[in-house]
Amino acid sequence: MIVRFFLRTIILAVFAAFGSIGFGRSLAALLGMSIILSSVVGAMRREPPFDAVLNHWDETVAYAALFFLVSSFNHVVPV
Repeated sequence: MIVRFFLRTIILAVFAAFGSIGFGRSLAALLGMSIILSSVVGAMRREPPFDAVLNHWDETVAYAALFFLVSSFNHVVPV
């Protein structure tokens, strides 16, 4: 899960760098979509949310934390 998370995060950052609305706003949008994707996959696989092994729910929480971090900086930095 950790390798998958970092690989997807790098891919999201690369795509956000080419976004026409700015890096921060593009990254926030892509992280939001990743939150939805990870939660849907976790629900479809019926993974328990508080398992001893890392799964898609943990990935969802990590993407949510990054989303709120990026969103908080988007309001501070002028475009």
